Amino acid sequence: MSDADEYPAMMNMHARCVSIIADLWGAQKGEKAVGTATTGSSEAIHLGGLAMKRRWQEKRTAAGKDTFKPNIIMGANAQVALEKFARYFEVEARILDVSEKSRYRLDPDLVRKNIDENTIGVFVIMGSTYTGHYEPVEEISNILDDFEAKTGVDIPIHVDAASGGFIAPFTHAKAGGTKWNFELPRVKSINTSGHKFGLVYAGVGWIIWRDESYLPKHLVFELHYLGGTEESYTLNFSRPGAQIIGQYYNLIHLGFSGYRAIMENCMANARLLSKSLEATGWYRCVSDIHRQKGQFKFGGVKEAVFGSEDETSADYNAGLPVVAFTLSDQFRQEFPHVKQESVSTLLRAKQYIIPNYPLPPKEENTEILRVVVRESMSMDLLDRLISDIIAVTETLMKAGSADLAALQPGATTVEKQHQSTGTDAKHKAKHMKRPMSQGVHRALKCWTFASKESLRTNGAIGFVPRIADEVDWLPVGQTHRADRLDWPVVALQTLVLSADVRSRTD
Repeated sequence: MSDADEYPAMMNMHARCVSIIADLWGAQKGEKAVGTATTGSSEAIHLGGLAMKRRWQEKRTAAGKDTFKPNIIMGANAQVALEKFARYFEVEARILDVSEKSRYRLDPDLVRKNIDENTIGVFVIMGSTYTGHYEPVEEISNILDDFEAKTGVDIPIHVDAASGGFIAPFTHAKAGGTKWNFELPRVKSINTSGHKFGLVYAGVGWIIWRDESYLPKHLVFELHYLGGTEESYTLNFSRPGAQIIGQYYNLIHLGFSGYRAIMENCMANARLLSKSLEATGWYRCVSDIHRQKGQFKFGGVKEAVFGSEDETSADYNAGLPVVAFTLSDQFRQEFPHVKQESVSTLLRAKQYIIPNYPLPPKEENTEILRVVVRESMSMDLLDRLISDIIAVTETLMKAGSADLAALQPGATTVEKQHQSTGTDAKHKAKHMKRPMSQGVHRALKCWTFASKESLRTNGAIGFVPRIADEVDWLPVGQTHRADRLDWPVVALQTLVLSADVRSRTD
């Protein structure tokens, strides 16, 4: 991050941030919490997972057992960074299904069935990317306690609190009445994103271990060539320090009460948006932070009762200020020609980016629209958003099937057919049929049409992405598709492209 000798104040601010965040997360007396800033939660997750893997390997080696088949547990709702850790560091990812029964989060019953002596740890998420639900850290911790009592195998928990790490400590709802942090002995490390609800500009995350004994010594590097002795345990070395200054400023300037006021306001705005959507009868919220504590089912429009001014998040289910919603069953019955993706498309035309995507596997038949309510969501903006969602929905209701055809999902162009979803085998050229098992693939041939005059003038060529086997080639100098092009062309095979050439192509 910086040279500690040259920028001692920066390193002091870094150490103070680590101390403050560790205290927020319930650091215990008698333990020496350690941590570091990272470039974001992805790096922090990798460091937490790597520490769990190394500790597992050390225990297995000391017991004379093999270390060939490590695995890690996570829910299918996990953010991609968790899967990246498993793939990059050669750990089997046991990705467990989520369901409506488990509230679209890690299912404790499946955790119990999938852990074994090779499980290096369990990733538990404080704030699902999909729906904002907190996962049951304490319940999973109890399951792991029982497993250790029966088998002697100690499986740790890493809490991915990318968003929840700066929400649960401050809101009145906390984690819903259960423990989630270092108050649970089985939680060994926690990460968060400073640039999410830590309110810092992009580029900073944090990871804290409950005690320095849980960070294997051989993962810590000592550096002596910068004039003093520094310790480093990050994947990145050189990175900006401005975000650490911003984080420290926020922690000192806002304080606990300032962060609480901001997070409670985010939760209140998210509840208002949720209730407004359900009050229309057109939408049902999959997230449940707007429902009274302990109630998780949608009870119909009659339940969309707006609260009082003195209420807090403690009166409702705990979670992130995320509103995940879908068209109601009644709406789908009355307007079967309206597809939910059209709502997202029309809102984008109004400058809102509200994605529409399916829930994790096994629940992918349910698509959701998702809004993350940040501190910048003013009441005016919230009012405009609600009005625009209603207006867009009314527009779709009044339109006929033919009018909505252009907005409905489906690959209708050549470009869409050849997107990253892949190409049907019958459309592939012969030189694209090399099996993946045979290793590295060479680049496709790019055939180019350019007029002889442009070649002579510009010394370069234009580009048409065509596959050789799909084009009827004519000898050089003849007219290609004479009914549409009336000038001679030349076919060239090249991998060098130029954007400044004017070429007439089919």
